[in-house]
Amino acid sequence: MRKIITICTVLAAFSVASASANETQYDKLVAEDGSKFRSYFQNKFASVEMTDYINGVYAIDAKSREQWEEIEEFPPYELSIDEGQELFEKPFANGKSYASCFSNDGVNVRKNYPYYDLELSKVMTLELAINMCRESNGEKALGYKKGDIALISAYMAYTSRDETFNIKVPNQAAYDAYLDGKKFFYSKRGQLNLACSDCHLVAAGQKLRADIPSPALGHTTGFPVYRSKWGGLGTLHRRYAGCNKNVRAQPFPAQGEEYRNLEFFQSLMNQGLVLNGPSARK
Repeated sequence: MRKIITICTVLAAFSVASASANETQYDKLVAEDGSKFRSYFQNKFASVEMTDYINGVYAIDAKSREQWEEIEEFPPYELSIDEGQELFEKPFANGKSYASCFSNDGVNVRKNYPYYDLELSKVMTLELAINMCRESNGEKALGYKKGDIALISAYMAYTSRDETFNIKVPNQAAYDAYLDGKKFFYSKRGQLNLACSDCHLVAAGQKLRADIPSPALGHTTGFPVYRSKWGGLGTLHRRYAGCNKNVRAQPFPAQGEEYRNLEFFQSLMNQGLVLNGPSARK
C-alpha cells in the first residue's frame, strides 16, 4: 500500500523577495494582498505553523486533527490515485492520451494551475484543461464535480505533491480576473447574506452549530478531496457549489467564469504553500 505522508516543506519564504526578474506589476500587487492575507491568519492563530494551513481545519482544531490523523493511516483516497492513473494512461480512440496535451507528459503540472491563458483570455483550471484535452481528441467531456474527472485530477495532483504553486498574473486581463475572484470571495450572497470571507476569515476556528469553519488560507492546495459527507472524491468546484447552497444561494455552473476566477484568487493567496492533493476532509 502506498503510504501517503502529509509532511510538507516550504521551498521558499513567504516573501515577494524571491520574485524573478519576470515579475509583472500585477504579480507585485497580488503578492502584497497575499502578504496581508497570510498575516491575518498568523495573527488569528499565532501558534499555527504557516506550513500546516494546507491541512484545513485540522491545522487549528486538535480534536478534529486526531480523528483525521487516524484516517490518514489508511487514506480513503488512496485507491482513487491508482484509478486516476489508469484513466490518465488509457489511450483515447485515436491512440493519443492525456499526456499529449500537457507539458512534461502531465506529470508534476498541477502546481501551474489555475493560470491565465493568454490565447483564450480566461482562467484555465486543471479540470477545464482535462476536458479540453478530451474534446480535442474526439472524446466527450466529463462532468466537472465528481467521477472520472476527480480521479484523473487526483492522480495529477498527487504527482505535484510537495511542490509549491507557481502562478503568475501576466497582464491587466489576468489581474481583472483575479479581482473578480477577490470580489466574489468578499461579497455576500444568498438568503443567509454570507460571504466566503464571513465563514473562512472572520468565523474560522469558531463553532457554527456542529462545524468549525476552516481557514481560507490553504483552501485550494488539497483538492480534489475525499469528503466523508460525500462518501467519495470531489472537485473544488463541487465544494464551491455546496458552499453556495449552504448560504441558500443559487450555485454557479462548475467551471463557469465565477468559480474559475474565485479559484484563481484563492490559489494566488496560497502562493508559497505546498500542494497536498488529494486529501481527506469531513
